[in-house]
Amino acid sequence: MLGVMDTREAQRMADAQELDLVEVSPNADPPVCKIMDYGKFRYEESIKRKLARKNQKEVQTKEIKFHPGVDRNDLDHKVRQIHEFIADGNKVKVTLQYRGRENAHKELGTEVVNNVIAACSDVAVLEQPPKLQGRTLGCMLAPKPVKSAKAARKEHHESEA
Repeated sequence: MLGVMDTREAQRMADAQELDLVEVSPNADPPVCKIMDYGKFRYEESIKRKLARKNQKEVQTKEIKFHPGVDRNDLDHKVRQIHEFIADGNKVKVTLQYRGRENAHKELGTEVVNNVIAACSDVAVLEQPPKLQGRTLGCMLAPKPVKSAKAARKEHHESEA
């Protein structure tokens, strides 16, 4: 912290230390500058960006397809698959396709999708409600948001009172 000084004087000080004069905050009045090794600064910033990309969790969307006449065992198997996908942190697109005469009884497909949503309600939250697009009824399930320990304690404390 050298205080307010002339730009030329600051540049001379940076040259004497064989460093760069970098403008940190140009919108401040007066502008804020810093004496640093700019090449080293850019290198460290690139390393931070690479680490941030590396640690970033990429959420994939998995799709599970049904038909209105799906049997109970097949439905249970696909619900288990949805649970596995959700446990891995992925979103799941539930798609039900009507074929031929099934189009006349859309309520059967809606019932199947609602059963799937109900079966997954303990681990997933409905991100997009069931919507009919042509011959396809689809909805989106996402993992339930993880509560922080602080929020869980607060909720527990409120329920006791």
